[in-house]
Amino acid sequence: MTNTLIVGAGSAGCVLANRLSADPARSVRVFEAGPTYRTLPSELLDPGHLPVGPESRVVWRYRGNLVRGKLIGGSGAINGSYFIRPPAADFAAWSAVAGPRWSFESVLPVFCDLEADEDFATAPGHGGPVPISRTREFTEFSAEFAQQCAAAGFTEIPDLNAPTAEFGFGPVPLAISRGRRAGPAITHLLPALDRPNLTVTGETMVTRLLLRGTRVLGVEWARGRERGRTYADRTVLCAGAIESAALLIRSGIGPEPLLRALGVPIVRPAPVGAWCTDHPEIGVEFPDDKPDEPAVPLEYVLEMGELELRPYTQKFTPGRRRIGVALMHPESSGELTLVSADPTVPAHIDQRYLRSHRDRARLRDGVALTADLLGRRIGPIDDPWLQANLGTSQHLSGTCRMGRASDPRAVVDEHGNVHGIDTLTVADLSIVPVPLRRGPQATTVMVAAHIADYMVM
Repeated sequence: MTNTLIVGAGSAGCVLANRLSADPARSVRVFEAGPTYRTLPSELLDPGHLPVGPESRVVWRYRGNLVRGKLIGGSGAINGSYFIRPPAADFAAWSAVAGPRWSFESVLPVFCDLEADEDFATAPGHGGPVPISRTREFTEFSAEFAQQCAAAGFTEIPDLNAPTAEFGFGPVPLAISRGRRAGPAITHLLPALDRPNLTVTGETMVTRLLLRGTRVLGVEWARGRERGRTYADRTVLCAGAIESAALLIRSGIGPEPLLRALGVPIVRPAPVGAWCTDHPEIGVEFPDDKPDEPAVPLEYVLEMGELELRPYTQKFTPGRRRIGVALMHPESSGELTLVSADPTVPAHIDQRYLRSHRDRARLRDGVALTADLLGRRIGPIDDPWLQANLGTSQHLSGTCRMGRASDPRAVVDEHGNVHGIDTLTVADLSIVPVPLRRGPQATTVMVAAHIADYMVM
């Protein structure tokens, strides 16, 4: 029997598997629904290539154009390599909900131990296995954007991961080494694969948790036509904000009305999926016939507290450039539900974007600022225009929200343990209880490391 069973070899699962299997006395098994590799294919190492198109076989797909990585390394193996820590204000809100373990002072050392910044190696706050660097030769579009920000009076921030970096523009810290994407599969899981106490199995879909009363004994899984059960002393869900929540609901841990509607026996009522958040993004496009230059998707960003402006180096629409205006601290929240207990039927996510008057107003402000930076007229920026240009940043979190046992919104405690369920932990973006003002990759890695540290104490 396995000591620790990890569901999902995505960004969080890679970090957790590495840290837990460092103890040779602990046996660790990982199930990944997508393919696993000992050497990642070259197209996955190119940080300028985002393999998320309709031809991709390494993503989960959901309504609303939502995609997630479905392979070893998860979304960290297919994303734009953006690796920026959230500001202290986010952790002040997080710790107010979940306790001092998640204060900025508590998580900063974890961030510092995770990454080795090639540009700021001697600065305090950097050191670890994740290589961080910034573009040195910018595309013409990125360089023009930086010049426009400076001309508008914004402060340039050389290191957006510095503890005081909150407002201004700067080059994006990237999880890249020698021009190759360096996601958690490369930095954490692949180096540990030869450990005799670590087993990673791909193409294996975990369909349900095995429970005796309120104690998790392991999981049921499907691999092609094969079906099986695997038992473990502790099971840790690292399947991401969508699939971790879906697995809990299919196993009888979720909102009681939903479980009854699905015909799933109720193990424990819990607000799984009742709250989630993402970053709505408005795409401001304008004509540009210049060819694309080989580059990562984002080389510069402008941080404005609740807004992030993103000058994409790649054209999403032929002949048109895009600046993304992302609302990083939305008031509106969404909901995840299942329409079937069948694990092959995707979960349904209702983002509920733009329902808040305040959110619409902040996005209009961001679009107006973008127009000023570009010296272009855009308008009228009314609600129909926002809706027509609305997209998502693909940053869903919070479906298994962290909080104290007395909190009716909480699914897990400060250590990621599911309230009222024994030997079950969640350690991925699903447990984040507040909106994050930065993209979530760095936070995902930190969450897994922080929870792993507690588990090995």
